[in-house]
Amino acid sequence: MAYLFLFGAILSELIGAIATRLSDGFSKLVPSVVAVVGVVGAYVLLSFALKRGMGIGTAYATWAAVGVAMVALIGVFAFEEHLTPVQFGGLALVIGGVVALELGAADAH
Repeated sequence: MAYLFLFGAILSELIGAIATRLSDGFSKLVPSVVAVVGVVGAYVLLSFALKRGMGIGTAYATWAAVGVAMVALIGVFAFEEHLTPVQFGGLALVIGGVVALELGAADAH
């Protein structure tokens, strides 16, 4: 159940990040409200994952890494932004770091 809440937190954060991009510096009301609700919702859902026993290091690292990777890819495909090979390598390192945290957490139990 903790991972379900973590997935919801990631999705909520993605919605908040995209809405922030669409808010034009918080000058557009609807995307601005969606951005704030998305980010607050992400933290609420993250707290539910933590309450159900997920470690904060693993939860936050997973949330942040998946969020960063997904927002970067959404930027490429939805907003025609560009990533360099170095940036793609950085994303791979972030994801590898989360995998290492997950594997380490499994060994700790």
